Amino acid sequence: MPTTLKTKIGRTIGSAESRRLVLADQIPGVVYGHGMAPVKVTVDRRDLRLALAGPAGANTILELEVGDTKYPAIVKELQRDPVKRVVRHVDFMQISLTELITMDIPVHLKGTAKAVLADGGLVDATVNTIQIRATAANIPNEILIDVTNMGMEDVIHLSEIVLPNGCTAVGDPDLVVVTVLTTKIEEVAPVVAAAVEGEAGATPADGATPAAGAAPAGDAKPAAKPTA
Repeated sequence: MPTTLKTKIGRTIGSAESRRLVLADQIPGVVYGHGMAPVKVTVDRRDLRLALAGPAGANTILELEVGDTKYPAIVKELQRDPVKRVVRHVDFMQISLTELITMDIPVHLKGTAKAVLADGGLVDATVNTIQIRATAANIPNEILIDVTNMGMEDVIHLSEIVLPNGCTAVGDPDLVVVTVLTTKIEEVAPVVAAAVEGEAGATPADGATPAAGAAPAGDAKPAAKPTA
């Protein structure tokens, strides 16, 4: 069942007015779609937050009250402040409950890939969302992908994902959606450093040149004889 969201019409256009509305927790927006002329509206920030607080989040099907008319609609775009991340503008798109629409649906992984964990791997989703085409009544809140039976060499493509009835994935069927990352670090055998030539106590080979400052072997003085 669509979630009801009330809006106000007749707002003044302009950046200064938009800033004033945002400071008053009123979000400027626009409603368009299905051949209707775009209608500029204002929605209460708290009302919008509550309407999108359900399991479907931003994909919630809304019953948008615009003046005396009610429209089935979805949130097409939320524009946020780049620093504060608060919503500064919202686009609503009127839809038909019987026609196919395309929406980005979140991807979540379920299950534990024990074979991957045993080999030091990590299962990873390569995308956050998948585009799904379906009627509003069949749009899922999320796409769950079971990774229980995955091994180190396995990947899951878009074409292999089991979707709810009435849903079709949009995109390249060969798109890799889930893969396995290797996290195990291979042990490297320690390398023993070779003895440095000329270390203290080492005897030069026959014919080798003595180190600088060393006395030639032939110039060595005989040891003193002990006196009686």
